[in-house]
Amino acid sequence: MTAKKETHEFKTEVQQLLNLIINSLYSNKDIFLRELISNASDAIDKLRFKSQTDPEILGDDTEFKIRIVADSEKQTLEISDNGIGMTYDEVMENIGTIAKSGTAAFLEALEQSQKQETLTPELIGQFGVGFYSAFIAADKVTLITRAAGPEATATQWESAGDGSFTIEETTKDSRGTTVILNLKKTEPDEKNFTDEWVIRNIIKTYSDFVEYPVLMDVEKDEPIPEKEQVLDKDNNPVATTRKVITEDTLNSMKAIWAKDKKEVTDDEYKEFYKHISHDWNDPLTHIHLKLEGTTEYTMLLYIPSKAPFDMFQQDRKHGIHLYCKRVFIMDDCKELLPEYLRFVKGVVDAPDLNLNVSREILQQDRLVKNIRKNLVKKVLELFAGMEKETYENFYNEFGQVIKEGAHTDWENKDKIADLLRYKTTKSDDKLVSLQDYITNMKADQKEIYYITGDNLSTLINSPHLEQLKEKDYEVLLMTDPVDEWVTMALTEYKEKKFKSAEKGDLELDKVDDDKKDEYTTLFDYIKSNLEDKIKEVKPSSRLKDSVACLSGDDYDMSAYMEKILKASGQQAPEVKRVLELNVNHPVLSKIKALFEKDKDSQVLKDYSNLLLDMAIISEGGKLENPSQFSKMIGDLMSHAL
Repeated sequence: MTAKKETHEFKTEVQQLLNLIINSLYSNKDIFLRELISNASDAIDKLRFKSQTDPEILGDDTEFKIRIVADSEKQTLEISDNGIGMTYDEVMENIGTIAKSGTAAFLEALEQSQKQETLTPELIGQFGVGFYSAFIAADKVTLITRAAGPEATATQWESAGDGSFTIEETTKDSRGTTVILNLKKTEPDEKNFTDEWVIRNIIKTYSDFVEYPVLMDVEKDEPIPEKEQVLDKDNNPVATTRKVITEDTLNSMKAIWAKDKKEVTDDEYKEFYKHISHDWNDPLTHIHLKLEGTTEYTMLLYIPSKAPFDMFQQDRKHGIHLYCKRVFIMDDCKELLPEYLRFVKGVVDAPDLNLNVSREILQQDRLVKNIRKNLVKKVLELFAGMEKETYENFYNEFGQVIKEGAHTDWENKDKIADLLRYKTTKSDDKLVSLQDYITNMKADQKEIYYITGDNLSTLINSPHLEQLKEKDYEVLLMTDPVDEWVTMALTEYKEKKFKSAEKGDLELDKVDDDKKDEYTTLFDYIKSNLEDKIKEVKPSSRLKDSVACLSGDDYDMSAYMEKILKASGQQAPEVKRVLELNVNHPVLSKIKALFEKDKDSQVLKDYSNLLLDMAIISEGGKLENPSQFSKMIGDLMSHAL
């Protein structure tokens, strides 16, 4: 029977990636070997975990290892493992396409890289496309793999990165994966990736912490025993040493989390972070602790310096690897840290865990819940203890995610509130903590004022803030969508209640009752003209210079929240808002005079719509009929000039 062989075109995004890899200038080509060894280690991790519940899957091959074979004559480099392997269908799914998570974000980052004509190493690692980094160094890549277990047929995948790949059934003596690179021709001043010392140096620098031995056959000089030496005519040995091939382990396999932190250098911490995170940047900081007592475990957690590309993707992975006595249990361990700390990377080693533990059991496990509680406590303490400048850099990268915790982690809500930072009407574009806000409050100020929206300039110039500014009250400017949920959860801070600048009565200056009565009839008329769009017209205590704004009742949905829901395709409940008018504005007194002169004037209806449109525009909203608004403004200008 003839084995099936197929040729396929790469998906568009893969071909874009390959074109960029093949044509880009790299400051560091070594990344390809790091990524292929990391993939091999992951494959062994998966098999090792599966063997906890299915020990027979290992057969007689129980010594996990990664092997490198370099051939300087053929200019080939092989990286092989005896891990989980892949079936034909898995090769098609995993090698022919980019991982589904973050594809849109990947393409966006890819486009940015193309503009710069460079591909940053973290782009390779963070998007799970490390396999394709082989084309940095290779003209052709061949992958041969056989899945662990009863699968007898192996699969061969091959491509020159030219837009297509072939895939066919083949034979392989044992489980695992071998990647064969036909290396590109190198210039005299470039690294030769078949050179033993080049390979050794790359492994030592980037893959020393891989917990499985990385093996390579090397040529060494061995002393020749005296009785085996060949003598010349003068009875002197022709040679005292001979060349032999020996198997050498290139990595130390150090589990640095299990060592005393005094024994670990800063460089070792950094390189281990890069190994587990696929991030080429140095971490911002880390925590390395061993907790002993009723609950015993070790944690080595890292805070990245840059937010990952997929931080807001639904199918992103968490960064925690779970071990038991240095035996890998699982990666992507969501049970150890809440969603709002999903960017934290690292290792937790809990010796009291059952090696056969499943994700379902983890969710109910008391030990895991205790570890999670302590991990969150230590991480939040780490954030709180950062120097101001360091924290601001961190917050600029991860502030949006931290804010999610205010809504989801009730147990730590107060600690999270301490971590929040906002720009304000007085901060000159700097971030301010809630504690600093309270410290700076005016003596007569009772509440924490805030306003939400998607544009900082629109917020800071909002008519809703005019009377607040007049009283010299500071207002928090909340521009992240998640802030809407923050304000639902944080109703107060240090006994000071939060108060929206656009909802409810601000209770600043009371409108004069006589003036209110004076405008009642006009306001009733305006409401009758706009009753399908608004629920009330009333004198404003917010406005000082502007003539109109829209507000809501205390528990109404904000305009920004309505905008967020609509943008996400959700059905936003219809909420009519209040049209507030400034009874001290000269325009309103003139409209009132016109109304008293001729209540049936068509222009009064136009002015009613114009007041509403002005209120909508002032908060950055969209008009239903912008051409009509433009015409009315033109007419007014022509009469005024």
